[in-house]
Amino acid sequence: MTTAYWCVLIAIFLPYVFTGIAKIGGGFNLKDNHNPREFLGSLTGASQRANWAQQNSFEVTPGFLAAVIIAQQVATMSQSSIDTLAIVFVVSRLAYGLCYVLDQALLRSLVWFVGMGSIAALLICSAA
Repeated sequence: MTTAYWCVLIAIFLPYVFTGIAKIGGGFNLKDNHNPREFLGSLTGASQRANWAQQNSFEVTPGFLAAVIIAQQVATMSQSSIDTLAIVFVVSRLAYGLCYVLDQALLRSLVWFVGMGSIAALLICSAA
């Protein structure tokens, strides 16, 4: 399995890291798991921002998955370039979530652009 495909696996599970941070920070009790979405909707502060990072991660992941699969299948770029862009995406998503939780809005937006740029680069380079 290529590094890029490992990054796909990481990206799929990364939102759940932010879910865990949101739940732990909000005092979630596993015994009371009947309405987890309602619980997440009631959070404030850093826990709420972790939940928002989770939601954004679910939104952006499909585009990343498609970009990696397309880049791998078309094979117009080197495997090392695909792997590097995939790693950049995963690292940017980790940084994005951290910036979100720490309420660093400007830095979070900049990091978001890096992640989106890596998706765009995978797709644009695959079209060449």
